[in-house]
Amino acid sequence: MDVVLIILGIVFLLLGAIGCIAPIIPGPPIAYLSVLGLLLHSTIAEEIKTKFLVLAGVLVIAVTVIDYFLPIWGTKKFGGTDAGKRGSIVGLIVAFIFPVLGPLTILVGPFAGAVIGELITGQDNKTALKSGLGSFLGFVGGVILKFGVVVFIAMKFIELVW
Repeated sequence: MDVVLIILGIVFLLLGAIGCIAPIIPGPPIAYLSVLGLLLHSTIAEEIKTKFLVLAGVLVIAVTVIDYFLPIWGTKKFGGTDAGKRGSIVGLIVAFIFPVLGPLTILVGPFAGAVIGELITGQDNKTALKSGLGSFLGFVGGVILKFGVVVFIAMKFIELVW
């Protein structure tokens, strides 16, 4: 049973890392499950500190919430209008549904959506491209934050198992 929990934990960590890039998979919450699963492990459970569980849980919740707003914030910060923000969201949704460029679609979708949203409302090309760049940078910032939390959890998992 203990070996199964460790293998499941590793699978959750891998899915968590993939979920940092693939927005349809909630990466940090899945990675957090790897450590929670160790609570069922006969000898490792006593080594897990409540302080770590609370800290990791708060980080997971915070980064998950922040991740939804970063592309919108980036669009706004780079001079985008509400149309750019809405376009960024639509682009992300379309990227989930039609991943025509594979994983790259998730990077291109919010950018293209923000640019198209700005152009539809009559913004000039420069404003539209800046809006798209802000959306893209917001998305990349979210990926970096999520990956940092997953690495933090993975390091603790490795420390506990080995």
